[in-house]
Amino acid sequence: MVLKTILQYIPEVRKPAEKKVSFNTKLKWTLIILAGFFILANIKLYGLSSNALGRFEHLAILLGTDFGSVISLGIGPIVMSSIILQLLVGSGILNIDTKSEEGRRYFQGIQKIGVLFFIVFEAVIYVVMRGLEASPGYAPIVIGQLMLGGLVIVYMDEVVQKWGFGSGVSLFIVAGVAWRLFTGLFQFVGIGGQNCLADFSGTPCTGKVLVILQSVINGAPSEALVALGTILVTGIIFASVVWAQSLKVEVPLTYDRLRGYGVKWPLAFFYASVIPVILVAALIANLQLFASLMENWLGHPTFLGGFAQGVPISGFAYWINAPNILELALRGGLAFNNLIQAFLRLIAYMILSMVFAIFWVRTAGMDSSSQAKNIISSGLQIPGFRKDERVLESILNRYIMPLTVMGGLAIGALAAVADLLGALTSGTAILLAVMITYQLYQNIVQQHTVDMHPALRKMIG
Repeated sequence: MVLKTILQYIPEVRKPAEKKVSFNTKLKWTLIILAGFFILANIKLYGLSSNALGRFEHLAILLGTDFGSVISLGIGPIVMSSIILQLLVGSGILNIDTKSEEGRRYFQGIQKIGVLFFIVFEAVIYVVMRGLEASPGYAPIVIGQLMLGGLVIVYMDEVVQKWGFGSGVSLFIVAGVAWRLFTGLFQFVGIGGQNCLADFSGTPCTGKVLVILQSVINGAPSEALVALGTILVTGIIFASVVWAQSLKVEVPLTYDRLRGYGVKWPLAFFYASVIPVILVAALIANLQLFASLMENWLGHPTFLGGFAQGVPISGFAYWINAPNILELALRGGLAFNNLIQAFLRLIAYMILSMVFAIFWVRTAGMDSSSQAKNIISSGLQIPGFRKDERVLESILNRYIMPLTVMGGLAIGALAAVADLLGALTSGTAILLAVMITYQLYQNIVQQHTVDMHPALRKMIG
């Protein structure tokens, strides 16, 4: 009762009055939030002395942020709250009926309280442990900016959920990946901040397309081969994810009042979607960040890990880190330790993705019972069986739980392999971006084909 009273005083974004929000309205709010995200990502924290987290660029992508900006917390608090709450509900410690409308609202309310807690907690931890070190006397100001940025991200996410396409969490990940892919291909500013185009033969470029051209001119075939391999791996990852996303099982159904007419109820192979990988990647990212903060605070590495230039060199963070197997092999530096790292990374991603997939299906209304209710309410039934929710649920049990387990294992393996092969940016981030974009495309086609602009409708297909 106390929690329900507290929830009444937490501000929330108003739901749209109309039952179905138009395509133009969703597009408008999605673009507004996207523009706001890029603006905030380029506003640096006032009073910041040094940014020890800036070297963790691959973690920043997964957290939908840019360390050192006012939104340095990114989606970290949202994801951490979701992970903990799902574990509590999935294990039965918290008894919340997420199948009912009231239960889902209660679940979302508790999740928001958890997000607010993690915003305060992470803002304080980042500054106190000197991950984002404030100038003397500016610590409260930096913490306040981080908390404000965290709140803005929370409500931007809520605006996208209610007024835009998909969710803000997904949108921020895609935006970060797209920007880093572009810079990974065409970045002309070198490591030292120099413009490589001004001295193309002398100053090393970082964009892979420019690296290939520069290596050919300077007669460095190994560098050109590594850059070309990175681009090819990125393309293969994109193609593989698009193909895997199309895999599904179709359950034949018929209309109970229209004999002879039937449909197929699709159950995707990645049944829990990209959510398990987002949770796993964010969990590992937060563990590595916490290990780095502990090292900065104590002045020496802990069992969680030691770092050099943002790369784990010891401890737990080292053994679950993803070495670039392809680049190491091309350069002749592949060692036995790297193979052990790769194996442990693969196992960790597969097991954790499977666990989170099971919890997500149970808490998000995607289990057999919920799907059976949806099918019955749509006036459908399985041909050859009587129209009974219990019968339908038992049949769906044959598909949904195996798909959840196998899909969780498969998407975890795909994400881990993508990381290990190396790409223009984090392999996991590319995997997430492709799957999120594909799902967004399907959502638009299914819900808004009729009311979008004719030119855009033709382009979408």
